[in-house]
Amino acid sequence: MASNTEGPKDHWSAEAYSASASFVHSAKITGKLLTSLDPKPTDKVLDVGCGDGKFTANFLPAIESVVGIDSSASMIESANKDYASPKASFHVVDCRYLEKETSIVNGSWDKVISNAALHWILRDESTRMSTLRAIHGCLKPGGTYVFEMGGHGNVAEVKTALIYALVQQGISIEKARETSPWFFPSDTWMRNALEEIGFKVENVELEYRPTKLTTDAKGGLEGWVRLMGAQFLDVLPEEKRDTAMGASGWDM
Repeated sequence: MASNTEGPKDHWSAEAYSASASFVHSAKITGKLLTSLDPKPTDKVLDVGCGDGKFTANFLPAIESVVGIDSSASMIESANKDYASPKASFHVVDCRYLEKETSIVNGSWDKVISNAALHWILRDESTRMSTLRAIHGCLKPGGTYVFEMGGHGNVAEVKTALIYALVQQGISIEKARETSPWFFPSDTWMRNALEEIGFKVENVELEYRPTKLTTDAKGGLEGWVRLMGAQFLDVLPEEKRDTAMGASGWDM
């Protein structure tokens, strides 16, 4: 099981993610999502954007089986190394084109879950609705989809600073804005989109959640920006990237 569509450049590694964004898997952040999942011993669960599998491992003991999918080959390699078992497997799939994965989009899943991934997956406007429709098509009648993602206003100051840093290095503001790898919708947009597809929406909410960054030597704000904002930096020649980071004060 693997997507044949060429995916985006793989910036990810489990080591870098752990250093700069391990809070994504913390009980404080994922507790509400896991409660909403309400895992049962008979559940077959699809984890969309599973990354390195650390979040998946939180509910794995409570269900029958899980399949995790993610576009990053390096993260899937880590997930299979650490968590693969007779009841858990992980596969490289570019979820922007999930509808092409007929072995997944088959109406067989009790639940679909996604943690901190949709704001990446839905960035491409041309595939946004087809991805959500495919998720709907994965579920059994009466199945449940629960997710957490960045919402409207998320990391707004960081995004603005990244765009400014690119402009300072000679990139047009239009190109700098287009470089953003994220889609942070309002709760109204998300509710309307899900209902248009056919979901019966029980709850969509925006939650203000200030988050303390890691103190790992390779983490902190600089580590977060270099990993999560890698697509911004990629538009610059390599010799200008450190200059852009320094001008923004993120290399301290």
